[in-house]
Amino acid sequence: MSQWERLKQLDSVCLQRVDELYCKEELPMAVRDYLAQWIEDQDWEGASRDTSRAVVLFQVLLENLDNQYSRFVQERSFLMQRNFRRFKQNFQRYQEDPCTLAEIINWFLTSEREILQAAELAQKVQMLQVQQNSMESESQRHIEKNVREFKNKIQMMEHSLRCLEEQQDEFDFKYQTHRMDGTTDEAEKKEQIKGLQVMLNMLNISRTLSSLLDSAASILASLIEELEDWKRRQQVSCIGAPEDINLEPLEKWFTQVGEGMFQLRKFLEKLQELHDKMTYEADPIKDQKPSLHVRVDALLTALLKSAFIVETQPSMPQGRGPLVLRTNVQFSLKTRLLFKVPELNHSMKVTVSIDKYRKFNVLGTSTKALNMAESLHGGMVADFRHLTLKEQKAGAGGKGISDVSFTITHASSLPVIVISNSSQQQSAWASVLWFNTLCTDPKNLMFFASSPVASWSQLGQMLNWQFLSCGKRGLEQDQLETLAQKLFGNPISMFSFTFLNSYSLKPNFSGTNFTLWVWLDGILNLVKMYLADLWQDGSIMGFVSKGKEKVLLKKKQSGTFLLRFSESCRDGGITFSWVEYSNSGEPNVRAVQPFTSTDLKQIPLAEILRNFQIMEADNAPVYPLQFLYPNTPKDQAFGKYYNEKTGGECSPYFKYIKTKLVFVSKDDAVTILLMQSPCLCMFVCTVCALRLTFMHLDEV
Repeated sequence: MSQWERLKQLDSVCLQRVDELYCKEELPMAVRDYLAQWIEDQDWEGASRDTSRAVVLFQVLLENLDNQYSRFVQERSFLMQRNFRRFKQNFQRYQEDPCTLAEIINWFLTSEREILQAAELAQKVQMLQVQQNSMESESQRHIEKNVREFKNKIQMMEHSLRCLEEQQDEFDFKYQTHRMDGTTDEAEKKEQIKGLQVMLNMLNISRTLSSLLDSAASILASLIEELEDWKRRQQVSCIGAPEDINLEPLEKWFTQVGEGMFQLRKFLEKLQELHDKMTYEADPIKDQKPSLHVRVDALLTALLKSAFIVETQPSMPQGRGPLVLRTNVQFSLKTRLLFKVPELNHSMKVTVSIDKYRKFNVLGTSTKALNMAESLHGGMVADFRHLTLKEQKAGAGGKGISDVSFTITHASSLPVIVISNSSQQQSAWASVLWFNTLCTDPKNLMFFASSPVASWSQLGQMLNWQFLSCGKRGLEQDQLETLAQKLFGNPISMFSFTFLNSYSLKPNFSGTNFTLWVWLDGILNLVKMYLADLWQDGSIMGFVSKGKEKVLLKKKQSGTFLLRFSESCRDGGITFSWVEYSNSGEPNVRAVQPFTSTDLKQIPLAEILRNFQIMEADNAPVYPLQFLYPNTPKDQAFGKYYNEKTGGECSPYFKYIKTKLVFVSKDDAVTILLMQSPCLCMFVCTVCALRLTFMHLDEV
């Protein structure tokens, strides 16, 4: 493939560089195009230093221009005849200095190669990024391909319009000449009419935009489908799912398609100009333009409505998770318009309000302009950082949106749970988990009035996400099976088991009266606040039945221990069990009273394990913990978490007696230094959604 053909296949950005390169007529683009192969086959660099060679190439160039001129005469291409006659006249000024012309042509060829090399390098980088992105789906690759083809069609259409204008001028000239021609040769007249009809048919083909609009509609449908997939990924990512919620590909595609459709509107305007200059019977502009214009506007409207989204769901800085808001406490959220239009920077605004349920007013800066400065990637973003909800007084009306007449579209957040006291967060978060696990329709607020059914696989997946987000490690299969057995009693049937809303579901623990969510939320909070590192590196076995615990430890050497979550602590607790052997060799598994957040706030678990001792009857300390299950020495497993030096040990100027706070077990009971946290109460929550309205700020 010739260098020129490779250039013509580049994207619009690179083609713009080619247009800029040939903006003057030292080497006209038409000459470069028609004589492409011959120009590339010559040694212009050598000719620029050798006058005799330059003279030969100069003469051959003029001959080629003459040949092209003769061809256009035969084809009766009036405009191209004029152009090539002018091109030859311009080149003749180099007759006395052909080396300069050779140098100029060589410079153009070198510049073209630089454009190609830059494009190929960018393509290689892009391909490398695509290869590294293992999350890219087949549908995304399909969209990328279709968008690229759509852009190429737009470029071809732009070129066709330029040619169309030239053809129309030529057609008009020949048509008028034919009308004034006084010849009586009927055969010659028929031949002329036949030639005009061929040109007329070419004009009809060039003016057809329907296929482009079909492509745009198909791509937009794929984009909307991909965006819906992204919204579902964002929904489950709010409850800890490790989903890819990067918006850059979608923003790129929406922008490219939007730019293409605006270009189509310009094409229609250009066609109208051509129609005003000249029309004829069955003119496709007259017949098709109104319907084409309606289709373009409908597609643009659909694109704008789809492109406005909630990028970051509402959340409080210190909340348990997103979508739980407390009255009179600040929260934040972020919106984005995926169609990047730099010309509209700061010209569009977004307003936040409560949708349907008018029980709260949104206070703070609830209206902001979309701008490209609040985003690292330069997207059109409105970032709300200091909003609060205030409950309305009885009979008070909500604050309405004043600019309704300018509204373009709106987007709603996922349903948020509004609470009035921090003690309600636990149950509110349970509602968020349940909704976003089971409900794929964010607008279905009636979900909270029913009792939806879930399967164990759904519940287990959601629990896995919770531990993954809190401690960067999910639940292993045996841990999930242990949980299922505690809930249902029979692990064999757990995968087909379904149950109602688990707000009131209780684990199968004896002597407990708290719900599943209260117990698990306490454990998750414990992991997040105090045990994240130990959970992530696998030191904590976590969920293991007492029966299995004994089976595992009795096979190990004395001093082997494991860490598991307590089944009796409502607000989360962790305990450890170890095996020791009697003089007769009988194994005995012992355990300590669970440690809660109150304890771990005073002493890290690694330090508890490091210094834990049992006081025997004669007050002689014994250190029973030696090996983390299955056989890792304790200091090797936890040494990196030890506090080597603290307090006065760090300074030679302190002469205090060294002290440390340790847990000491006596008679199989651990002394708890502080009282446990008070119990959390249940509540009735308010469910609503934040409505974000996207409208004009200025006339654009």
